[in-house]
Amino acid sequence: MIVDLRLCACGSGLRLARCCQMDFSVGPPAGVSGPLAPTVQRAVERHAQGAVEEAERLCLEVLELVPTQLDALSLLYRIRKAAGQQNATQVLLRRIVQLHPNTLWATHELTLALFAKGAVAEAEIHARNTVRIAPENPQSHNLLGMIMTEANRPRIGEYHYRKVIELTRGRDPIVLANLAWNLRNQGRMAESRALYEEASAAAAEVLQTWLGWARLEEADRNVERAAELLDRAEQLAPGNPSVMLTRAVLCGRAGSYAQAVATLDAMVKAPGIAGPDGADQAGAGHANGGLGANELLEKGRLLDRIGRYDEAFAAFAEGKRLAREVTGLGYLEEHATQLANRLKGFFTETRLSILPRARPRQDMAQPIFILGFPRSGTTLVEQTLSAHPRISAGDELPFVNEITDAMVRVLNSPLAYPEALAELWMGDRRHGLDELRDYYLERVRQLEIVEEGAAWFTDKMPLNETHLGLIALMFPRSPMIHVMRHPLDIVLSTFSNHLTHGFYCSYALETAARHFALTMELVEHYRGQMTLRYLPIRYEDIVDDQEAATRRMLDFIGEPFDERCLAFHENRRYARTASYAQVTEKLYDRSRYRYRHYLKQMEPAIAILEPVIKRLGYPLD
Repeated sequence: MIVDLRLCACGSGLRLARCCQMDFSVGPPAGVSGPLAPTVQRAVERHAQGAVEEAERLCLEVLELVPTQLDALSLLYRIRKAAGQQNATQVLLRRIVQLHPNTLWATHELTLALFAKGAVAEAEIHARNTVRIAPENPQSHNLLGMIMTEANRPRIGEYHYRKVIELTRGRDPIVLANLAWNLRNQGRMAESRALYEEASAAAAEVLQTWLGWARLEEADRNVERAAELLDRAEQLAPGNPSVMLTRAVLCGRAGSYAQAVATLDAMVKAPGIAGPDGADQAGAGHANGGLGANELLEKGRLLDRIGRYDEAFAAFAEGKRLAREVTGLGYLEEHATQLANRLKGFFTETRLSILPRARPRQDMAQPIFILGFPRSGTTLVEQTLSAHPRISAGDELPFVNEITDAMVRVLNSPLAYPEALAELWMGDRRHGLDELRDYYLERVRQLEIVEEGAAWFTDKMPLNETHLGLIALMFPRSPMIHVMRHPLDIVLSTFSNHLTHGFYCSYALETAARHFALTMELVEHYRGQMTLRYLPIRYEDIVDDQEAATRRMLDFIGEPFDERCLAFHENRRYARTASYAQVTEKLYDRSRYRYRHYLKQMEPAIAILEPVIKRLGYPLD
């Protein structure tokens, strides 16, 4: 095994990846009889001699006769990867993994390829399989740790990174830096800082460690220290685009927006950012001045802050176009629509009247569900509420989504969610909601997020309102606070950030608008069919009268007002969202009705959202 240490750029910051290039030397074919064995062996020998075209031809001859022959497939993959044929190599990897599911190197490579293009959910499937195949292989655990961290499940990622340390019986500086980044994403800043110190002392030449450490200090509001660490990174790699991007983020955090934009403009002359397989992570970014998708979005947000709105929107649009091109991802509208229709078809007043409800638990803290579309203000609400001594911050908990998948197994149903809930009418399944509730609460207990003395914890997973009916069945007494904001502000903000929630709807302006409209229609359906402990609250009202809005939310929850909730910006917990920097500032109103600067560009979204905007009582000027 040859280990290579490389850096990836991702939406929320820097992802440190220890990427493994396996030894693909192909030996004599196993289990192949007749004339094919010598043909494969000759292909291997000719490839070793540099006769690549002949080796490829021989592989194709073998595969024409026996399409499943592993050694020929492996050598063909190696040849086409060296030629830079990314699409062809991914097709070959899929074929190898499908035909030979216990082939570890191919599963590793497919996982990395999917992760590099942003297909995190699919990469997770294969990463889990690498651990099943080789539970004592450090790279298998490293891959799963990397993916779980990126998928906003850092506690699971931490387990697998620590498993790497256990299996290797050492403290590899890159693994330590990976773990440090994971802990930073959990808000465990002191532990993360200690690991960065150890990693940098052991291998001071590793650029990624200094960059990750600088981003930790920036997130922990230590701007001067972040700048010092960034200087160290720049000494190692002058003009490196990852260093320049981090410098721009830091300038923006310090309020030097013009300087931040100038730094991003200077990246036009810099080389592209290397991805985990050595490829240019920016993809077609060279055609756009050298900036990749995430850099363009960052530039657009900085241009917005200094009032250069036309340029900002152009940067957003180009960033999203590039993201679609590089990742191949886009709104899964058919899947989203089908799910919404099935939910509306199942959750009807007639069915709900005869469905049981889970019994409330009295022995542990209970959830407060903060509902809302991405970028609606849910992080602000969580920071406000979690400043209360009786409310712990849970952040974005994926457990409701997990339950929609686990339901088939728990209820032993031949049907998928939501139709599987029909099992609750059976005598031996009538307590199924208690089991689903306990699954959720046990997962919370494992995360140890409930602080001593807390009666509540928050769950602000974006778009949990899609499953509002299921939540109400499992937790009929739990408060549901739905954060509203002008739909055009929400859609504009999702368009200006790298987000994957909502079936990848934010990859285009119009699809973000369509998914918002679909989601709000589903919420209206739930509210019309069942009784809910539901409080809609406007982001704009929080900005207008913070204390009144905070009192209203705490009264709804059933907790007394606490002055600390008004100083949410002093809440030292790290918010693992794109809003992490904003919620460290005092309440401001610059994001309210921000869409007005982009009325012309927003016309396609306005046409889609106008009925929702009017129904919610927002202006359209």
